Amino acid sequence: MSSPVSGDAGHWLLMARDFADNAVLWWGLAACGLAQLSKLAIELVVHRRWRPAVLVETGGMPSSHSALMTGTAAGVGWYEGFQSPLFALAAALSFVVLYDASGVRRAAGLTAARVNGLPGGLWQPGSAEDTAAVEAGLRPLKENLGHTRLEVLIGSLIGPAVALPGLAFAGSPLHLAQLLIGHLG
Repeated sequence: MSSPVSGDAGHWLLMARDFADNAVLWWGLAACGLAQLSKLAIELVVHRRWRPAVLVETGGMPSSHSALMTGTAAGVGWYEGFQSPLFALAAALSFVVLYDASGVRRAAGLTAARVNGLPGGLWQPGSAEDTAAVEAGLRPLKENLGHTRLEVLIGSLIGPAVALPGLAFAGSPLHLAQLLIGHLG
């Protein structure tokens, strides 16, 4: 009789294998990563400065969230069929994220910019709110939260442009690793 630990370990290994074999997820993430890396390239070319912080910031050109969602949705369509209800769900979720990025999140960023532009002495100096904010280490609100429609459009085009060729020609990371090991062995 096998011990519960070995059974659980086997289950975890199967889950890890399945995760590594999820080509749709990995190519969606690759599209997201490429979009985020392109922000660094744009920072170098357009603004002529090295600012790796853009790799972990929200907002800017292109929208990596849009690339992730449209790349993943395209991958679902590739595997399940573009007529499938699962693709319809993935596409609908993508539309919500894209709309949110250029609508709600952008509006929140514009509001933050206006709040940050208010005069510093607007509130009573030394008030309980000011003291609490200073103690909490609060800084000006982050303004670059959302995207313009162009940033969302470019991100949404990057997604399928990365994911579909990746799925068609390369497969999953597990498949690529197996091919590499086969060539090395």
